Amino acid sequence: MSSTSAPFGLRPAFHPSGLDRAVCTVDGILSTYSSNILKGQPVKWDTSGVIQVAAAGDTFLGAFAGVEWTDTTGRRRVSNYWPASTAYITGSCNAYYYTDPNIVYECQTDGTVAQSIIGAMTDLSNTTAGSTTTGLSACTLNATPAAAGASAQMQVLGLGPYADNAFGDAYVILQVKINESQVNASINGV
Repeated sequence: MSSTSAPFGLRPAFHPSGLDRAVCTVDGILSTYSSNILKGQPVKWDTSGVIQVAAAGDTFLGAFAGVEWTDTTGRRRVSNYWPASTAYITGSCNAYYYTDPNIVYECQTDGTVAQSIIGAMTDLSNTTAGSTTTGLSACTLNATPAAAGASAQMQVLGLGPYADNAFGDAYVILQVKINESQVNASINGV
């Protein structure tokens, strides 16, 4: 598996407490927000308190988990992803996303890494990649860690526990946690 590029974004693996629940924000996405938000894609709060896609290098909240809303025709919709430029009836949109910085995620790298990456910091890559057919993100983890002493979005904790997943393979699945979290940042830093 780790010799095949098959990214899936940020997938919650576990939480030290055993609880890795997504939070829900009513009207948590701006009606007619112009970008797709895919399941497993990194998201951040904007200055108005709604979520949007986070880019490589951004301080962010966590991973998008899905959305439900009532469209302008009155039809209720439930989806893995937010379709770009969708309008909804005010008060009907429930956006689900993970915010706990202690959640351990799994994410596939965009290249080969060695075991020496454990403990290192690295940024996400391909943050807007994914499929509107499946609704899943194809966000990856940059295989080149930040320089020693430098900060980056994620901290590598270890190797994902899969039979066909090994350091030195072309695309490794790693266990990581958010290092640059908006939850831990000051409110004025949003």
